[in-house]
Parts: sequence; C-alpha cells; structure tokens
Amino acid sequence: MLLLILTLLSVVLIMIYLFLTRNFAYWRTRGVKGPTPLPLFGTFPGLIMRNQHFADDLNDTYRKYKDSESYVGVFLMCTPHLMILEPQLVHDVFVTSFKNFHSNNVAKLIDKRKDPLIANNPFILSGKEWRDQRALVSPGLTIARVRSTYSTMQSVSRSWCAYLKSQIDAKQGYSLNGKDIALHFTSENMASCVLGIEANTFTNRFIPIAKNVRMFSENNTIFTIYTLIAGLFPSIVNIFKVKFIPRKCEDFFKMLIEEALRIRSRCKINRHDFMDHLLSLKKSGILNDQELASHAMTFLIDGLDTSATVISHCLFLLGRHQTAQKKLFDEITQNSLSGELSFDKLTELSYLDACINESIRILPPGLWSIKTCSVPYTFTNKNGERISLAIGDSVIIPIYALHHDSNYYNNPEQFKPERFLNDEGNILKSFRDIGVFLGFGDGPRMCLGYYFATVQTKVAIASIVYNFKISLNTKTKPFIKLDPKVFLANQDGGVWLDLQCRN
Repeated sequence: MLLLILTLLSVVLIMIYLFLTRNFAYWRTRGVKGPTPLPLFGTFPGLIMRNQHFADDLNDTYRKYKDSESYVGVFLMCTPHLMILEPQLVHDVFVTSFKNFHSNNVAKLIDKRKDPLIANNPFILSGKEWRDQRALVSPGLTIARVRSTYSTMQSVSRSWCAYLKSQIDAKQGYSLNGKDIALHFTSENMASCVLGIEANTFTNRFIPIAKNVRMFSENNTIFTIYTLIAGLFPSIVNIFKVKFIPRKCEDFFKMLIEEALRIRSRCKINRHDFMDHLLSLKKSGILNDQELASHAMTFLIDGLDTSATVISHCLFLLGRHQTAQKKLFDEITQNSLSGELSFDKLTELSYLDACINESIRILPPGLWSIKTCSVPYTFTNKNGERISLAIGDSVIIPIYALHHDSNYYNNPEQFKPERFLNDEGNILKSFRDIGVFLGFGDGPRMCLGYYFATVQTKVAIASIVYNFKISLNTKTKPFIKLDPKVFLANQDGGVWLDLQCRN
C-alpha cells in the first residue's frame, strides 16, 4: 500500500514537473540563448518569492547578457518572451518598426465589457481601434488646452502648500508620506483641471479620490493573482478575464464624472479643457455617455498615480541631495515673483526639467514594457544570427535596466540632473533616440497625457521646493530600492519626508 502511494505521488510530481517545464525548450530549439528557467518560477523567481522586484530580476538578466547578446529568451513562469537587450532594437520596437509591435501585452488581460471605464483607453487598444481613439483624444491635449488650466494648477498648488504647512504644525516631530502628499496634489489638481470640480482634498470633507486610485493601482490583488495564473496557463486569457477596476472603485469614478457633467451642464461652463473637448464630441454624436466617461477615466488614471509617483520620487532624491535642491531653489527664486511662476517661465526652467528627467530615469513609473508582435518580424543578434517572431509573440523591454546602464549613463545610480543639461541641443531626445530613455514610452504610443503630466509635475515640485526645505526622515531608506511587494515603481519602505517652512 505504501509503495502504491509513493508510486502515485511520484507520478503526480513528475506530471506537475513536466507541465511546469513544458515550454522550457522553446528558445533552446530556436538557437536563442538565455538564463536557465526554474519550474514554476521561470526566469524571474522574484515574481513569486517577492524577495526582489521583477525589474531587478530583469536588470540581473540584462547585465549578464547585454555585452554578448542583442536579445535573450526568457520565461514569465511558463510563458516564453523575447527580452530585448540592444537599445537600437528597443528603438525599433517603439518607433522604427512600430507597425510590427503596436499592441501592448496587457490588452490580452483586459475584458472591455467587464471594464467599460477603461474600454477606450489607448493603452489597451490595438490596430484601428487604437488609431481612432487616439485621433479623437489628441486634440483635447494640446499645449493651448494645458495652458488654459495653468491658473487652476497654481491655485491648487497654493492650497496644497497651505495644507502641508498645517500638517507640519499639527504633527510636530512626525514625518509626511511623500506618495500620500503627492496624491493629495494630483487628486485635487486632476479633479479641478479635468472634471472642473473641487475634491476638497485639503479639508476634512475630501472626496476619496486617492483612496480609490490606490485600490486598483497598488492594492489590486485579484488582478495580480490573475496575471500570475496567466503566466502558468496562457490560454486562460482566451477563456476568462477578471475585472481590472474593482466594482466599488468603478462606481465611485462614474459618480464623480457624472457629477462633473451635471455641474458643467447647470452652470454652462466653457473652460477650453479636456472635458470640454469630450463634451463637444458628445454633442456631435461621436461619443456616447459611456465612451465619454471612459475617456475621462483614461486621463484621470494617467494623471493621478503616475504623476504622484514621479513627484514623490523627485522629492525623495532632492531630499537626499541637498546641493541639487539648493540649486533648484535658486533657479525658481530667480525666475519667479514671490514664488509665482508664469507658464512661460515654468517651461524655461532647465534645471527643474533636468531634476524631473533624472528622477524618471532612476525610478521610471513604467519599469518595463511588454509588446505583442502584430506583424511578423525578424531580429538580428550581435553574431549575425536571426530570430523570427510570429503574430502573438511577446517581447519584453527592460526599461529600468536600460536607465541604469553605465554604458549610457555615467555612475547611473547617482542623482545627477546635470546629465540632462546640454547647451548644444535636446539631450533628452538624444537619449530617447538611442533607446535608453523611456520614462513615458516612445514612438506613436508614447503617453498621450505626457505634456499635461509634465506641467502638473513641474508645478508641484516648484511650489514645494520654493516653500519648504526638504529632508529625508530616518524612516526612509537612504538608498534606492524597489519595493518587491508591488509591480509599480515604489521606493521600498516608502518616501518619508521632513519639511521645514522656508518663510
């Protein structure tokens, strides 16, 4: 009896092993090198063990092979992906050969019927759908429309700084959570600039926008588990998809957008902003109510958490590097009138630009990108060998690793805004053109709200640096380390700040 049980157990274990390793010969038989995968874990054990961030796993593989290979074969658990190591090939994927990789892999995981609020998000759309929706949205995100919201941003930043001063007075000896205070700003600013409503973020009667953002951006356990299951059973995405935005969260944002529309209709407000653009499309019969809400939600998602992440990390790095903070303070002071910056002056602050770009380089909001091959494509390796990808194959772009490559960035772990200052031309564009700066993506699928997000981030950083001296609380790790428990770019342990009023 015992022998039978042991035999059956052995058979079961062998079957599980064979199942977990069923694809592991995929790249070897095609002559593509890569790290040896482990059963269940694939190439990246950090996905399961959570002892190291996935981006750090990617970085380890990148550093091991980048000098000898242009690409390697890797496995997300059981699913094969081609990981691109050569920056020129990265640029090809995003720009030169965009038509071959115009789909983002996450689109496979989203059911637009279950998630109507993000059904029209260009990030998850492909082909004609993506082109059509991008063409509809782009005219609402022009520089002129962003400029028209600038006075609102300034008003929000003044209220934000007053709120922070009250928090400092009320919490003597206590630190402030950098991500939380950044979300306070972006929540109020997005509500005001996009929806045209007051979120009362700086009062006790606040609308819980930040809480609902975190519900799907940081605490979305169900979707995270589903993503891991899809790594073991790739075909599940063709059978069943879970809801990305939790129901409570969806109801909240629907209510918020509906309230904004009621206010505009009642007061007949014309603000020449993004929402006005959407309303004009609705009046023309191009959008229905659900599509309008979906586009508004797309802009909110893109502007709330991503900008807050960049703001908090920039404050973290300025708090670590007091010399850079002093230099930025001097630039702001010299170009402002009692701390007030005109729109044109804001866009001319080169050191502010450099600080933000360097923060995004060190801690990019998107740590990697996965693209799906939409038209067959062939990559050439350093040794002249080639690999052909079919429709549906996926490639991984290790953005974090590229941003930390010493071949392109001298002392990449150091915060050096000066690396983005160059009198001879646009140094940021030169980094992007060689495929080593992808803070907001690149090519036709580059973040649509990039300009608005950039201005919003500049306003926040400029106002807080002018009003407060920033230092790190002892609760903040004095070195850069990604939190392995979340997929996003979060400093491990959080960003805890001590703010001191300058006047």
